[in-house]
Amino acid sequence: MKQIGIILLLAVITFNCQKPTSPVPTSLLPTITTAATTLITATTAQSGGNITDDGGDAITARGVCWATTANPVTTGNHTTDGTGTGIFASNITGLITNTTYHVRAYATNSAGTVYGGDSVFTATATVTLPTVTTVLTSKTSITATGGGNVSADGGAAVTARGICWATTANPVATGNHTTDGTGTGAFTSEITGLIKNTSYHLRAYATNSAGTAYGDDVSFTTDLYTVYVAGSENNGLSGEVKLWKNGVATSLGSGAGGDANSVFVNGNDVYVSGVKNNGVYGQAVVWKNGVPTVLSNSTGDAYAKSVFVNGSDVYVTGDEFAGSIYAGTLWKNGVGTVLNNSIQSCYPRSVYVSGGDVYVAGYEYNVTHNQARLWKNGVATVLAGATQKADAFSVFVAGTDVYATGYESNGSKNIAMFWKNGVATILNDGTYSAYGQSVFVVGSDVYVAGYESRVINNVAMLWKNGVPTELSVGTNNAYAFSVFVFGSDVYVAGEESGKATLWKNGVATNLNGTTLFGSALSVFVQ
Repeated sequence: MKQIGIILLLAVITFNCQKPTSPVPTSLLPTITTAATTLITATTAQSGGNITDDGGDAITARGVCWATTANPVTTGNHTTDGTGTGIFASNITGLITNTTYHVRAYATNSAGTVYGGDSVFTATATVTLPTVTTVLTSKTSITATGGGNVSADGGAAVTARGICWATTANPVATGNHTTDGTGTGAFTSEITGLIKNTSYHLRAYATNSAGTAYGDDVSFTTDLYTVYVAGSENNGLSGEVKLWKNGVATSLGSGAGGDANSVFVNGNDVYVSGVKNNGVYGQAVVWKNGVPTVLSNSTGDAYAKSVFVNGSDVYVTGDEFAGSIYAGTLWKNGVGTVLNNSIQSCYPRSVYVSGGDVYVAGYEYNVTHNQARLWKNGVATVLAGATQKADAFSVFVAGTDVYATGYESNGSKNIAMFWKNGVATILNDGTYSAYGQSVFVVGSDVYVAGYESRVINNVAMLWKNGVPTELSVGTNNAYAFSVFVFGSDVYVAGEESGKATLWKNGVATNLNGTTLFGSALSVFVQ
C-alpha cells in the first residue's frame, strides 16, 4: 500500500508541473472600402478600393467586381489587382454604352472574401466639341471654294458641317454658311454671291450634341475680276487642251487635234466646248469644271465650237460627220438637233441665248460656195453669200438687236463685216482680206475682233464701231479670235508668233511662256 501511495503522489506532482497548451489563433475577414468610380466613358471606367486591415492574414487577391444588378460578386465580372493591403486602382472594360452598373471592391484572405460598399454608375461618354480645320482652295471675283476636315467628332455624331463667311473676323454658322453633309472627314464647300475686290473671313464649322466648333479664321480678298481663256498648248511634239484662269493653265486633256474653242462661266461652273481626239477621230466635247462629256456619237470627226449657258440649260453648237456631209448640230443638255438638210454640209460657229430664243451663227454650203447664215430657233436666214462665199463666226444679242460678224468675198478679197439685224457694216477697205471672228456689244459700242491678211503676215485686229486698231506687233503673224468687254477693259484672245496671247486694252500677254506654243481661242471675264 505504501508503494501505491508513493506512485500516486508522483503522478500528481508530474501532472501539475506540465505547461498549458496555447490556443490556435482564428483569422478575421479583411476590412475594405470601394473607391469612387471615375474616368467613365461609353465602354470603360476606373474604380478600386482601400484595404485598411488584412484581418490577421495575408491578402491573396483583391480587385473590383461589377454587374448590372446590385452587390456583384467575384464569380461574375471582376478584376484582379495584386495582393496586400493599401489603396489599389482597377480598370473596368467591356461596358455597354448608356447602361447602369454596380461595382464593389473585394479582398480575399484565408478567412474568405469580403466586399466594400455597392457603388452605382452609368457608362456614358463625355461629349466634347468636334475638331475641325478650315481649308481655302480657290477664289474668283464673286466665288470661292473651300471646305474643311472634321478629324474628331467629340464623342457624338456630327450632324452638320460646312463653312461660314463674313466681312468681319470669326464668322459663325448663324450667318452666311453652307451645309455640306454630316460625319467626320474632309468636305468641300462652294461659296457664291461674293462681291469683287472685297475682303472676307472664312471658317469651317462642325456641330454635334455638345455644340458647334469652328476651324481657324482664314481671310481672303476676292479678285477684282477673273479672266478665263480657252485654247491649246503644245511643245512641238504633243498638244494639250488648255484652260487658263488669270494666266494659270489647267490641262483638259492631251493628244494631237484637241482644242478648247469656247469658254462660258455660270456662277461657280466653268464650261468649255471643244474637240478631244480619241486616237482615231475628233470628238465634240463639253467640259464642266474639267469633267468632259462627249456630245457626238458618230465614228467620224466632230467639233464643238461654242457653248452658252442659260439658267440650267447648256447649249453647244458645232458639226458632226454624217457619212457624206457634216451635219451642223445644236446640242441642248447633250441632245443634238441638226440644223441643215441631208444634202449639203453645215458648220455652226457660235450660239447665243436670249430669253426664250436660241441664235446660231455659221455657214452652210449651197452647192457652189459657203453662205453665212443665222439660225433663230432652228430657222435659217442668209446673212451673206448670195453669189460669193461668206461665213459668220460669232453672234451676240443686245436687247432686241442681233449682231453677227464674219466676212463676205467680193470676188478677189474677203471683206470683214458685222451685221446688225441682218444689215452689214464693212470693217476693212478691201486692200487685204480680213475676217471678223468675234463680236461683243456694250451699250452703243460694237467691238469686233479678227485679223487682216497682209502680204507677209496676218495682223490681229480690233474694231470698235468700225474703227480698226492693230493689236499685234510689226511683222509678227497674229490672229484675234475672241473679244470680251468687262467694265472699261477690253480683252482679246488670240495668237501671236505661235503663242497663245491675251490682249488687255491692247497690251499683250503671252500665255505659253518661252518654250511652248499654242493658241487662245476664247475669253470670258467674270
